[in-house]
Amino acid sequence: MFKILKNLKKTWVSVLIIVLLLCLQAWTDLTLPDYTSKIVNTGIQAGGIEYVAPESIRKSQMDNLLIFTEDDEEILSNYTLISKDNLSENEYEKLRKEYPEIENEDIYELNKLNKKQKERLDEIISKPFMVAYSIENEETSNGFKEQMLVNIPEEQKAIFSQMPLIDIIKNMPQEQKQEIANEINNKLDEKLGVMLSQAAVQATKAEYIAIGVNTDNIQNSYILITGLKMIGIALISMTAAVVIMLLSSRVAAYLGRTLRDKVFRKVLQFTRKEFSEFSTASLITRSTNDIQQIQMLITMLFRVVVYAPIMGIGGFIRVLANSNNSMAWVIGFAILCIIAVVLLLFIIAMPRFKKLQDLIDRLNLVSREILTGLPVIRAFNTEKREEKRFDGANKELMKANIFVNRAMSIMMPALMFIMNGVMLLIIWVGGHKVDEGIMQVGDMMAFIQYTMQIVISFLMISMISIMLPRAAVSARRINEVIETEASVKDKEETKDFIEEKKGYVEFKDVSFRYPDADTEILEDITFTAKPGETTALIGSTGSGKSTVVNLIPRFYDVTGGELLIDGVNIKDVPQKELRKRIGFVPQKGVLFSGTIESNIKYGNGSMSDEQMEKAASIAQATDFIERKEKGFKSEIAQGGNNVSGGQKQRLSIARALAIDPEIIVFDDSFSALDFKTDSKLREELSKQTEGKTVIIVAQRISTILNADQIIVLDEGKIVGKGTHKELMKNCEEYKEIAMSQLSKEELEGGAN
Repeated sequence: MFKILKNLKKTWVSVLIIVLLLCLQAWTDLTLPDYTSKIVNTGIQAGGIEYVAPESIRKSQMDNLLIFTEDDEEILSNYTLISKDNLSENEYEKLRKEYPEIENEDIYELNKLNKKQKERLDEIISKPFMVAYSIENEETSNGFKEQMLVNIPEEQKAIFSQMPLIDIIKNMPQEQKQEIANEINNKLDEKLGVMLSQAAVQATKAEYIAIGVNTDNIQNSYILITGLKMIGIALISMTAAVVIMLLSSRVAAYLGRTLRDKVFRKVLQFTRKEFSEFSTASLITRSTNDIQQIQMLITMLFRVVVYAPIMGIGGFIRVLANSNNSMAWVIGFAILCIIAVVLLLFIIAMPRFKKLQDLIDRLNLVSREILTGLPVIRAFNTEKREEKRFDGANKELMKANIFVNRAMSIMMPALMFIMNGVMLLIIWVGGHKVDEGIMQVGDMMAFIQYTMQIVISFLMISMISIMLPRAAVSARRINEVIETEASVKDKEETKDFIEEKKGYVEFKDVSFRYPDADTEILEDITFTAKPGETTALIGSTGSGKSTVVNLIPRFYDVTGGELLIDGVNIKDVPQKELRKRIGFVPQKGVLFSGTIESNIKYGNGSMSDEQMEKAASIAQATDFIERKEKGFKSEIAQGGNNVSGGQKQRLSIARALAIDPEIIVFDDSFSALDFKTDSKLREELSKQTEGKTVIIVAQRISTILNADQIIVLDEGKIVGKGTHKELMKNCEEYKEIAMSQLSKEELEGGAN
């Protein structure tokens, strides 16, 4: 898989942008639960009041809370006393609208402080402010007053009972004041615990109401601003997600294109040896389905590999930092359950994933064979047999797919069960903690969101685990093709052709065997084909004629001896330069979808129309081309299925002649032509190919009667060499072939 990912080097900028955007998206997604907690805790429960330290406080209330603290100087340093006597008329009117109570008494206003300073002030002011607030509370103050008046004489008790508790405390010695403060603090700690600061906010709210501040506006403003921040963060997250998916798709598409290009270029270098190792059906599957699996994986990979760990780790850190970490065990439990489910299904399904691609190969192979051999199947009435063969391959693939899909279909319900179970567990445990005053409702909601983010991150990883095994198998199969070295390849240092020997094809003691074969197919093949001459090869079926001519363009490498063209061993020259000099007409005419013109100009798209028409004329193709409505612009179907075998062969010959090569090789290319066309073509060929080397493989004696040199092959060896006349005298094998095809008069006429 890592070898495949190396092909992403050219898209590193896009990959870097994706990673940065994923970090941004993860940050936004991890920030949202915090704002949810704030809306519930601060916006709803605390009425939008963020800090205990009030923005404004009555002088009388400030004096009361200073009774119960030793940090009075630090507290007062953060406030400025505002008196109506020191204000201008405009300033007074403005403040009176904001603080109506300023008409009755002076007010302290909080100075501009940063977040850290406000938090420090909250720590100092929370307890004394809560004590002062509790004393002002009628129920609390009556309880304390009764305790304080127990040991006081009756005449004093009557006086003190009419006084407010705070006034009684003010007249007490400092030690008694501290005792009362400590007693109230203990009761508050016992009742509120860690929720003291949240409870103290109610004292702040009561103070705002006493001053005349509109607390509804504070609450509405806080919820609105926090909500707008959440919408902004969500928009950033959405934009990042859209751009990430766009870039991921582009990167994946680029990787798919790169891999297809590499596989295709590599396959173009393959010889029959490599094709026998892979098979055409397998190569098609590797170029399409396997690369598609990789492409789908890459589309999801960045989002999972980068995003899921950031979300998982970031969510866990946020849980520990922002919430009560006594519930962190719930997340650990959820993760262990998810890992157990994923591993179990992974172990079960992995072997089938490996088999799946091989079964697709098998189905493609059977389908291709049936479609290619359809005429033969119909001719022998074996449709039922082929249907059973296809059905067998299809059912085997279906069973493997069903098993994998069933195994993987269990994963999502199981993981959803875990996720919902964890949510219920959090609500159960968190509900008790809220009831005990250990946790706020907003914190529990944030904990649920963070837990879901962590669990979903692992869900995403589990989803990629479904794709990863199949993609890993596909990556291995693609690498097998890309890393396969072609058996025929150019040397690092190549030679130039010798112009003085232009057109010479020399076989020197050439022998050849197919890869993995036990015996030689050709042995001691020695002959020279010269410019301006026609060299013909003939022999019985399986004698090695086509193998000899397939060695000339280096479709295979000789295993013994030397094959020279233009005076140079063909192993020492670039294949591209070698094949530029050769016009090769294969035994089976192959045409490409397009037009007649595009097929003839296939070897050189920039050739002139005159050159194209001349090649068609030599190949005796002009007559049937002109009969078509669009002439050379007429469409050719895939594989040339809309033209006859003879027409296909003539167009193949025209294609080879059009590039004006110095060597022309016909591999039994005249067998599909009738005798009349064959005769005309050879006659025209002899006129137009003067000075060129012509090599013909033929089955018909009539095709090669006038050849300058005829090579007779039998079981991969040369058993005769010479002209028709010479071979009729001294080569029994040639004579047998000739006598079986032509009469004595025709042979004598051809010899003359």
